[in-house]
Amino acid sequence: MSMQNTPFDPRHAARALYWQGWRIARIAEALGLRPATVHSWKRREDWDAVSPVDRVNATLEARLQVLISKDKKEGCDYKEIDLLGRQLERLEKLRHRQREGGRREGGQRQKASASKNLLTDEQVARLKAAFRERLFGYQKHWLRAGHLARIRNILKSRQIGATWYFALEALLDALETGRNQIFLSASKRQALQFQSYQKAFVSEVCDIELKGSDKILFGNGAELIFLGTSSRTAQSYHGNLYMDEYFWTPKFAELRKVAAGMASQKRWRQTYFSTPSTLAHEAYPFWSGKRYNAGRPASVQIAFDLSHKALAGGLDQGDGQWRQIVTIHDALRQGCDLFDLDALRLENSPDEFRQLFECEFIDDGKSVFPLSMLHRCMVDSMEAWPDYNPFTLRPLGHREVWIGYDPSESGDSAAMVVVAPPAVPDGPFRLLECRQFRGLDYSAQAQAIKEATDRYRVTHIAIDRTGLGSAVHQLVTQFFPAAMGYQYSLDLKTRMVLKGLDVIRHGRLQFDAGAKEIAASFMAIHRSTTGSGLVTFVADRSEAVSHADIAWATLQTLYNEPLEGRNAGNAGFVEIYS
Repeated sequence: MSMQNTPFDPRHAARALYWQGWRIARIAEALGLRPATVHSWKRREDWDAVSPVDRVNATLEARLQVLISKDKKEGCDYKEIDLLGRQLERLEKLRHRQREGGRREGGQRQKASASKNLLTDEQVARLKAAFRERLFGYQKHWLRAGHLARIRNILKSRQIGATWYFALEALLDALETGRNQIFLSASKRQALQFQSYQKAFVSEVCDIELKGSDKILFGNGAELIFLGTSSRTAQSYHGNLYMDEYFWTPKFAELRKVAAGMASQKRWRQTYFSTPSTLAHEAYPFWSGKRYNAGRPASVQIAFDLSHKALAGGLDQGDGQWRQIVTIHDALRQGCDLFDLDALRLENSPDEFRQLFECEFIDDGKSVFPLSMLHRCMVDSMEAWPDYNPFTLRPLGHREVWIGYDPSESGDSAAMVVVAPPAVPDGPFRLLECRQFRGLDYSAQAQAIKEATDRYRVTHIAIDRTGLGSAVHQLVTQFFPAAMGYQYSLDLKTRMVLKGLDVIRHGRLQFDAGAKEIAASFMAIHRSTTGSGLVTFVADRSEAVSHADIAWATLQTLYNEPLEGRNAGNAGFVEIYS
């Protein structure tokens, strides 16, 4: 059949243009169609759900059909037909391997991976020497305690190098003893932070790239295993256990039973470390010793001393746990030179400083969003959001997102959040990304929002126009004219918080369980009264609680959905021609 007699299918042409990144309005204009028609095809055939491999396959097939149908072919046509045919053959081989489960190739890859992670005794010695050279005093104390105590339980200041230390301690133990090492975190993404430190360290010291993702295998049989709390196979592993930020992990009591089961044998050790959250958290009885005393006769119960004075040097009080509290002051005294204490005191309120750096627990009894409520929002994003790939040019493909921005004030930080709205009525909001800005001028903050619009398909931007936010809003409207600017008032804050409460109580907000700064931000919002006695919601939006900015930015995006939720009566789409 000649090309002149081949019927033109506008639906296939529209789909091909959409996969090339064309907007619906431009596709309709180019093909002489109504935008509503193209929208209907897109929704009915779910073009966004087609995998990249299938998109390429369909495009190759369409191009081949065009070339084959040409009556008069030139030399370049035959070359292109040959090239496209080879590409189709490659894709078919890939599909065949996927259907077969990759058994043969998978076995070969596993064997090769294990051989690539063979390190010589000399290389292990270099790693050990480099590790010990970089330790601060408190980290050396952790190393000694690891040889004496089966269970270490450490309450620590923020950013004193605990994750880095335990990642490398476990790496060296695996290389020297052949013991498995299990890293259990609130989310898989958080657990992989251990792996990041390990790979970077080995690369720096030995110029070797460790291979492996969920697991790293060594020639002596040891495995480094990285798990999120939602892993269904956690109980099948055994080895030394490391659990970080456990005071922010939901369902800790249940999780610890699983975790302890992985390290039940006497040759395995357990290590728990975290910054403090709230006294009401399920982990507090584990830390305080209340769980140990529960059910035991009064005559054998232990009066635990949890003061910093008692635990600064580490102490086993008779329940088999070695407990220690390491504040920022302890770290500074023992050689840590990573902090400017005066700057931290300026950047954080007294309450916030005590919680983040002096290991004091939060009382969230007055919080509008207590931690127990926020736990239902925490998910393992790597498992719960398969369509989200944060390290790609288009992390969410063509799905829409909303952006919220909360400006900085005196001593405060600004925040920008990227939220994916529900794909279906009453579906979840997904807080994909949050960034905090301190010290950047308004033009730099507006540029950060501009960069987000380049990476995502943004359909709504909400900006608090209070103070510096007015300048940011003005700049943002130059590249996103529809950006919504809010002037905060008592009524507006109340409606935003009520909307947030409705969304969270119904389990419709999701964020990665490892992002504890998001939970802390929401916990900072509490009830107050105005001078006239009216109830309001505040977070002391300047020096008093600088990390509430993430919560306010998020609430602004949630507020874009009507209080009754999105439905057929209040939702739709608008095409803007420019």
